[in-house]
Amino acid sequence: MGELNKILHIEDEDDIREIANMALELIGGFEVAQAGLGTIALEIVEGFAPDLLLCDVQMPGLTGPETIEAIRKLPGFETIPAIYMTAKVGESEKDSLLGQYELGFIAKPFDPTTLAMQIREMWDQGLANAA
Repeated sequence: MGELNKILHIEDEDDIREIANMALELIGGFEVAQAGLGTIALEIVEGFAPDLLLCDVQMPGLTGPETIEAIRKLPGFETIPAIYMTAKVGESEKDSLLGQYELGFIAKPFDPTTLAMQIREMWDQGLANAA
């Protein structure tokens, strides 16, 4: 993990995508690409080459964990870090979703004014854990 500049946000709810995009680009200064479905994320991930995946857990079609697993099968993305955003996952389920490259969870609803800071803190903690 190097510097965090580009985030691929995968979320099926339009309003959440819009708020997160403003929070990440305007407040956080990140370059953001967004996908409303896991299948769309798979179509754009290679061209966008994100540093981080920010992904909803429960989505129609491919779930968040299935989407991340599929992205990590692509050459060059095997170890891409991910953060889940979710409103409906219990503690026991969270444990099963966290792997070596998952940096954690952000609860929905989230605070748009602190979203970028939360992500940077998780990124920095991931860097510290990898060292």
